[in-house]
Amino acid sequence: MLIYAKQPINYIIKNHPERIKTLYLAKEIDKKEYSRLMKMNFEIKRIPSDAAGKMCKNASHQGILAEVDDFKLYDYQSFLNREFVLVLSGLTDIGNIGAIVRTAYALGVDAIIACGVKQLPFEGILRTSTGALYDMPFALESNIHNVMNDLKTSGFTTYGADMGGTDIRDVKVKQKRALFLGSEGEGLTSRVSSKLDEVVSIKMSHEFDSLNVSVAGAILMDRMRI
Repeated sequence: MLIYAKQPINYIIKNHPERIKTLYLAKEIDKKEYSRLMKMNFEIKRIPSDAAGKMCKNASHQGILAEVDDFKLYDYQSFLNREFVLVLSGLTDIGNIGAIVRTAYALGVDAIIACGVKQLPFEGILRTSTGALYDMPFALESNIHNVMNDLKTSGFTTYGADMGGTDIRDVKVKQKRALFLGSEGEGLTSRVSSKLDEVVSIKMSHEFDSLNVSVAGAILMDRMRI
């Protein structure tokens, strides 16, 4: 996979240097930093800026790109002994998923299961999560109802985000819990919502349609910390 921009690459250099195959530099960097990088076990190549632009289809690469190991998915059933699992239902926006992964890792979520999609662009998610995807166990499972049933039979209490739900501040969250977040436009389907143990919401001080799913997810994840 190819990633680019300073934040995700610096994170991976610091936390997962073994995953880098080749580091591409498209502009000059500090000599001490270059010397430090040269001591690591990956190849470093200097390339022209226009070549870097072609590699990332003219996205903003900030002069640094890296070829890294592919992301390896987990089997979601390996998460059934965890305590806090996040389930994404039909989410496809790379920016939102990346932000959710980063927040989930920061707030102590144990694992993420993406449902309702057959595949996701993990190259982009790795970049938009600023590298945190490498630290977050992540699974794909197309059938969300199988996931919900397995979570429930494994002792999870299931919570789902919806504007009509109970204020999360009034909910006594159980130790073994799973938070379901719906897609950007549709939210959770009525079939999924009807099977949840509890539907929760974020009560706002002013009337507003809704919050972005990654923002709402961050607030709920924080308030569901135990």
